[in-house]
Amino acid sequence: MKRTITDLDARRRLSELLEGVHDHGDEVTIERAGKPLAVVIPASRYAAMERNRQRFFDMIDAVHDRNRDLPEGVFQAEVDDALSNVRQRVPDHGSPT
Repeated sequence: MKRTITDLDARRRLSELLEGVHDHGDEVTIERAGKPLAVVIPASRYAAMERNRQRFFDMIDAVHDRNRDLPEGVFQAEVDDALSNVRQRVPDHGSPT
């Protein structure tokens, strides 16, 4: 379950928050003054995100290796196009950094 709580509530209910994340796969956004500070997610989801991030950079390296003789502008255009395609397929997850 996705939910949002204040930073003060997170401090008061940290044990409960962590239990929900671990046991039920909850995703909790912690806010201060209505602005997101952090998101607590299950460790398994974070590990999957890191694997995906590494695969993304591995793909960029492979494209770069295959196209090392291309002029820089052509390569950059291909990278920009690939990023655009990925972002269209993964809504609301931001850029892979």
